[in-house]
Amino acid sequence: MEEPGGPAFSRDVMARLEEATHWCRHHGQKLTPVRRLVLGLVLSETRPLGAYDILSLLRAYQPRAVPPTVYRALDFLLEQGLIHRIERLSAFVGCHHRLDCEEHCTSHGAWGAHRAQFLICRSCGQVQELEQDVVAAVLLQSARGQGFRAEAATVEIEGVCARCAGERKVREN
Repeated sequence: MEEPGGPAFSRDVMARLEEATHWCRHHGQKLTPVRRLVLGLVLSETRPLGAYDILSLLRAYQPRAVPPTVYRALDFLLEQGLIHRIERLSAFVGCHHRLDCEEHCTSHGAWGAHRAQFLICRSCGQVQELEQDVVAAVLLQSARGQGFRAEAATVEIEGVCARCAGERKVREN
């Protein structure tokens, strides 16, 4: 399906964009066409994208786009919890929990922090998002025990994904 003035996103991405549009509206925010396009580009990729990667993709649809355009869109999407920044890679991935969570989630309200864990494959660059409440609970409870008010809790774990480990094992045999 084609985004007006933009790329043909998959049905899954289009559905997520519609959910994000409704979520933003419900929370008094606006998912502008540029923000929506940036979110669609991030959601469409299987690997995390750096800001300049996003700018390069964006310029195919908006040739005059400049870095501040991308950074402003990314800042908004981060503030809304629609994407995550993978610090280790200085790159961005879509958040798959925020839209699904919405009002049925008890842990965001209870902990007051958006949290996630990521598995980062050093071989292929894939990033898998986890949402393990027990990990978040231990970290956030420990922070509270120190009198620290957490606003976000992100864990990045580096290693080798199952697919790459399997390929490595086949090569070694």
